[in-house]
Amino acid sequence: MSQSLDLAVIGNANIAALIDGRGEIVWACMPRMDGDPVACSLLRERRGDADFGFFAVELVDFERSEQHYLANTAILVTRLYDRRGGAVEITDFAPRFLHHGRLFCPMTLVRQLRPIAGSPRVRVLLRPASGYGAKRPALTYGSNHVRFVAENYIMRATTDCSITALVDEIPFVLQGPVSFLLGPDETLQDGVPATARRFFEETASYWREWVRDLQIPFEWQDEIIRAALTLKLSAVDDTGAVVAAITTSIPESAGSGRNWDYRYCWLRDAYFTISALNRLNATRTMERYLGYIINIAAGAHGARLQPVYCISGAAQMPEREIASLPGYRGMGPVRVGNQAYAQVQNDVYGSAVLAATQVFYDRRLMRSGLEGLYTQLEALGERAAVAWNEPDAGLWELRGAARVHTFSSVMCWAACDRLAKIGARLGLDARAAGWRAHADRIHRGICERGWSDRRKSFVAAFGSEGLDASLLLLSELGFLSESDPRFLSTVAAVERELKKGDFVFRYTEPDDFGAPQNAFLVCSFWLVDALAVTGRREEARALFQGLLGCRNRHGLLAEHVDPSTRELWGNFPQTYSMVGLVNSATKLSLGWDHAF
Repeated sequence: MSQSLDLAVIGNANIAALIDGRGEIVWACMPRMDGDPVACSLLRERRGDADFGFFAVELVDFERSEQHYLANTAILVTRLYDRRGGAVEITDFAPRFLHHGRLFCPMTLVRQLRPIAGSPRVRVLLRPASGYGAKRPALTYGSNHVRFVAENYIMRATTDCSITALVDEIPFVLQGPVSFLLGPDETLQDGVPATARRFFEETASYWREWVRDLQIPFEWQDEIIRAALTLKLSAVDDTGAVVAAITTSIPESAGSGRNWDYRYCWLRDAYFTISALNRLNATRTMERYLGYIINIAAGAHGARLQPVYCISGAAQMPEREIASLPGYRGMGPVRVGNQAYAQVQNDVYGSAVLAATQVFYDRRLMRSGLEGLYTQLEALGERAAVAWNEPDAGLWELRGAARVHTFSSVMCWAACDRLAKIGARLGLDARAAGWRAHADRIHRGICERGWSDRRKSFVAAFGSEGLDASLLLLSELGFLSESDPRFLSTVAAVERELKKGDFVFRYTEPDDFGAPQNAFLVCSFWLVDALAVTGRREEARALFQGLLGCRNRHGLLAEHVDPSTRELWGNFPQTYSMVGLVNSATKLSLGWDHAF
């Protein structure tokens, strides 16, 4: 089928995969989300029978398909129907559950296949890739497994399917259920059917209990739950990192060349993700992320923080182009790595401090050594107190000339402001007073240099007259109150200049790649929030309902949307966009006490 972002995501917060409407696994990286894609047909459309880089079940005489998630889980069910009354059901998931008192999240994808009508005839195509689609791994097999031997990994598919039918790709009548466990080159401790069945039952139970513990509002419950599950899948249990998306190089707009690798942890995106999950009472992600950010700060030895790090916490991710993959719909280049790691983006200090702030106030967390954590955060605050007035690439990662971006300065203010409040909370009055003085000084400076009397608005960068959508966050971050006339007039200016139809663009000025063609989805959610807090709730609800209509059939969003066709573009699923959905829904919804 033709490439689109009408995809579902499965995963277990260590690995993830994307699956199309016919049940083909089109994207999956091993051994973690920033690894080599064993499935990569998302970036290389299948054109012939020799193609590889996917896991598909082909139903002979295929007629139609249907697909859905099992309620309140990250388990996907696909049903394929043929023209003769036959049908098969495919169940896909990655195991995640408590085992012997600890989370069990192996590098394993499970696929269960069973007939549900007639005598369906299927062909199973298990064709992984290695070297970013450059080659097929060598294949060996035994009595109930197939091994794929690549240069950097060995992957085993353990199954109760006919090995001959799997290796020779022979169509066969599916007379009963078969299962595939695709993962490390390890022998199962139990039989395939029993293991797959236990993994399914335990994983379904885990996700439903996780959802049960969420605190969600009365309205848009299904939308919020799906967004929360998707955000959870983006937070890597092993290290605490939060990836911006699980893909690389999906263009921001057709033929734009704006193709980036988002399988890394941006401190800014991570903060927004942590904040959204905290709103829903899913605070464990914050606790894991704190360990990640503390390790990064300790490793920086007082040097500036980068805007983005590898899942492992490693600092280097040199950007390179991959010739072996032509790209989404042939729209290359495909890039691995992201040169943004070398940029200066001064909002990172606020992002790090804000992500940690709740732990000082939430009595449920019982975290010891809070003063020690505070001292570590103060080192980041010291950088913020200086960097607020220094040029950077900004949150939109402009690769041209650096400027002093208002959002970056506001985030530096936020670092100092929260350190002042945390210090007071801990009874460290002298230190708190010092941070309050820094915050007040920065606040005055931003109000003087980031405000345009001519526009009656804050502007994107000091000394400029341009706008960007991040100015909609001035109230959310606590820099201005929602009733401040300066905030109201800034919102009006953004609406007037950056809103096109139903969508808000991040900016409209040409950058290194020309003027943006598609809208950055989270910016429209930011406008929803700004309208909600300034008393324009009916307008906010109408805009929000329109944005919900941009989701694919599984309730997922990419980074960008074409304002005319509403087609999704950009890396997928995008945490920023899912965060925007959660935040806007929780702001707009009726409370349970007013629901009935």
